[in-house]
Amino acid sequence: MDFQDFNDLSLDNAGEWPTVIKLLVFLILAGGIIGAGYYFDTKDQYIALGQVEKVELDLRDEFERKQAKAVNLDAYREQLKEMEESFGAMLRQLPDKTEVAGLLVDVSQTGLAAGLEFELFQPQGEVRQDFYAELPIKIKVLGDYHEFGEFVSGLAALPRIVTIHDIKISTPKEGGQLRLEAIAKTYRYLEEAG
Repeated sequence: MDFQDFNDLSLDNAGEWPTVIKLLVFLILAGGIIGAGYYFDTKDQYIALGQVEKVELDLRDEFERKQAKAVNLDAYREQLKEMEESFGAMLRQLPDKTEVAGLLVDVSQTGLAAGLEFELFQPQGEVRQDFYAELPIKIKVLGDYHEFGEFVSGLAALPRIVTIHDIKISTPKEGGQLRLEAIAKTYRYLEEAG
């Protein structure tokens, strides 16, 4: 085959072209059609496929999380039931309005039983929170470390919640027993009154 033969080629006599040239033109046209098809159609589909695969992975992760929860649903329900019971028990440890006076007596009795001498036992104004109210009590007592420990331990053993805050232990100028200054806080449940 001679390069001069290429000059004699025309589309009018394409059927008479040599087989090699027909094959070469066919391959070029087929490649062009495939390339144009990819560029104008398939490329966008690959991009869309990538996005859909990402969504599939996200959905699969979400499915696995939900399946893990569904598998443990009975355990979650049991845990929720235990939490509700525990919350109810804690609420029962918060006195209602009528029990606060008795609780104040219990706090002072606990101090006396520990051998402490009260200098000050002064209930403060009630401080309202979300679903409970705090009743702070300023206390000043005289005693020794062991009596202070017994007092705090006795407060922890009460059937109601009592916490101790802002503890200061000092020695009076004239010597003698130690002085404990603190704020004891008791709590009461606020009734849901719309």
